[in-house]
Amino acid sequence: MNRSSGSGAGPGALRATVSVIALAATLLLTSCGGQDAAAPPAGSDRSAAQDPAGGQEPAAGAGAGKAAGALARSAPRVVSIPSLGVQSELESLGQNKDGTMTTPKNPDLAGWYEPGPTPGSQGPAVIAGHVTWNGKAAVFEKLKTLKAGDTIKVTREDGKTAEFAVDRIAEYPKKEFPTLEVYKNLDHAGLRLVTCGGQFDADRSYYPNNVVVFASMVAVA
Repeated sequence: MNRSSGSGAGPGALRATVSVIALAATLLLTSCGGQDAAAPPAGSDRSAAQDPAGGQEPAAGAGAGKAAGALARSAPRVVSIPSLGVQSELESLGQNKDGTMTTPKNPDLAGWYEPGPTPGSQGPAVIAGHVTWNGKAAVFEKLKTLKAGDTIKVTREDGKTAEFAVDRIAEYPKKEFPTLEVYKNLDHAGLRLVTCGGQFDADRSYYPNNVVVFASMVAVA
């Protein structure tokens, strides 16, 4: 990871077993110190995570009442957040050898977690970005200022643009990151934007929290 950056916490496709959920929690705790990236559990795939009861999270929040039907899988190319003046091409993020999520190499670009759902397809697609880089503002510096109802647009490889409405924004200590809540299966096309938060510790080059934006797709152009 970079020397003084803030990036997304860990996406992953969790399986509906207690052992895998425990593994994910352990990896999340051990990976946030230097890399600020939580780890998907071993053997994760492109399907979204189900909760232990095997259920799905219903559509909820600002976008739920007018949720648009999910699209087929297609890689995202650009994310834009009009209210923040953000428009970024997307890097593809994968996993390191230790299972942690890779992070964007360019602080001015966000990255899509490729093993997970694509924005617009059913499930919780994940886009992560740095909040700062070597003391300078990065692509998701203002992410925590988003409000419920704000628009996020993702242009896809198939030429379609998936439009999302922010349901809510939350901040969590990294040691208490709600992995299941963020990555469990959905009955609609969802989006999670993730970055770091809290007071930056310059001695450790570390942010103690993660900011997560929860959004639901409301339209397709």
